[in-house]
Amino acid sequence: MNKLAVIAIGGNSLIKSKDKVSINDQYDAIKETAVHIADIIQEGYDVVVTHGNGPQVGFILRRSEIAYEMAGMHAVPLVNCGADTQGAIGYQIQQALRNEFKKRNLKKSAVTLVTQVQVDKNDTAFENPVKPIGNFYSEKEAEEIKSKNPNWTLVNDAGRGYRRVVASPTPLKIVESDAIVGMIDNNYCVVAVGGGGIPVIENEEGLLQGVDAVIDKDYATSLLANQLNADLLIISTGVEKVCLNFGCENQIDLDQIDLPALKKYREENHFAPGSMLPKINAVIDFIERGGKKAIITNPESLKDALKGLTGTHIVK
Repeated sequence: MNKLAVIAIGGNSLIKSKDKVSINDQYDAIKETAVHIADIIQEGYDVVVTHGNGPQVGFILRRSEIAYEMAGMHAVPLVNCGADTQGAIGYQIQQALRNEFKKRNLKKSAVTLVTQVQVDKNDTAFENPVKPIGNFYSEKEAEEIKSKNPNWTLVNDAGRGYRRVVASPTPLKIVESDAIVGMIDNNYCVVAVGGGGIPVIENEEGLLQGVDAVIDKDYATSLLANQLNADLLIISTGVEKVCLNFGCENQIDLDQIDLPALKKYREENHFAPGSMLPKINAVIDFIERGGKKAIITNPESLKDALKGLTGTHIVK
């Protein structure tokens, strides 16, 4: 029986620069990442892949706005944008993986599962939305949008204009985790929990309904790894190793670190919010919930990281 690795693909693996944002550009980037994922499978792992979707959701929202302005088309709710990106990005990942498997004569298939992630309807995040999404607006545009969408929260984003912010609740349960297990058992490489999953709440009747929110992709991936009892959580990012004093002359690369030391560095504010901090938190959560080991590194270093040659390795 193979070991199981859950891998979170960072946004840098999908859109590499502001000049490379087309669908074809995205697919070219995904094909590169597929090579590194296939390397892990050839090392004897079953793999579940998760991915980000922030820029793609922004594109869909902007298209929806333009369609409304030009032709009166109905708006696309945020929760549906998340579902759309799971299908579209998942399609590209599973195709790239399938083609890479074929080149290597690997008897493996890839499949995408549109995944719901349950959150608490009483999560305090709904009272304090902080996750920015979509386009920037002028003050006049923000006033018009607010009048049409009184439930939206728009804030001035660092002087760059007004932007919508939504809740980022804590993930509690991967709804389709049993289906993912079944696919793994049938030799599929599964793409799941795209963009942190589709946030859903359970109503008084025990029925699920979607909510406009954004779940952090790394937190959802960490929870998924625990629910699947994964042997390894890998968080792919833009740097080869986690660093202390990042970008300074006294920068220190972290090779292997245990949980108490990592938590100490977190308390000392070594990890930037919105950058490395969510990844560190996700790893800590994974190991505290019973996970065995985690690695943080960039996509091109995945194979060497598995061999212990690079990357930051976190153990209990």
